[in-house]
Amino acid sequence: MNKEKIFEWAKKEYGTEPEYLWKSTPDAAVLRHRGNRKWYGLVMSVRRNRLGLPGDDTVWILNVKTDPLMTGSLLMKKGIFPAYHMNKRTWVTVLLDGTVEENDVFGLLSMSYNIISAKKQNNVSR
Repeated sequence: MNKEKIFEWAKKEYGTEPEYLWKSTPDAAVLRHRGNRKWYGLVMSVRRNRLGLPGDDTVWILNVKTDPLMTGSLLMKKGIFPAYHMNKRTWVTVLLDGTVEENDVFGLLSMSYNIISAKKQNNVSR
């Protein structure tokens, strides 16, 4: 699993393209709902030790929105961690090193999209 596969899937499923928002982390990309502009995914690289894993090398991760009632169950799965740099009650971090199967990653991304799609859409046009 790599970020390019995630971006291809998001474009095919939802018509969204990655957005690179920060000069300080140019490889970090947000996936945003086209209608309400809310994030449903964040792909970035972090050092393994930031996730509580051994080592100092860099790994790719995907942050996805979750139902707070499901967060605890998801955290019991290998390769899923409390959200890095996000609300740990409503987001989780998915390790993109093959630990979590591709279909599961896409399922979590779809769940995230559906959660933010259900939120009231902004009336602000952009």
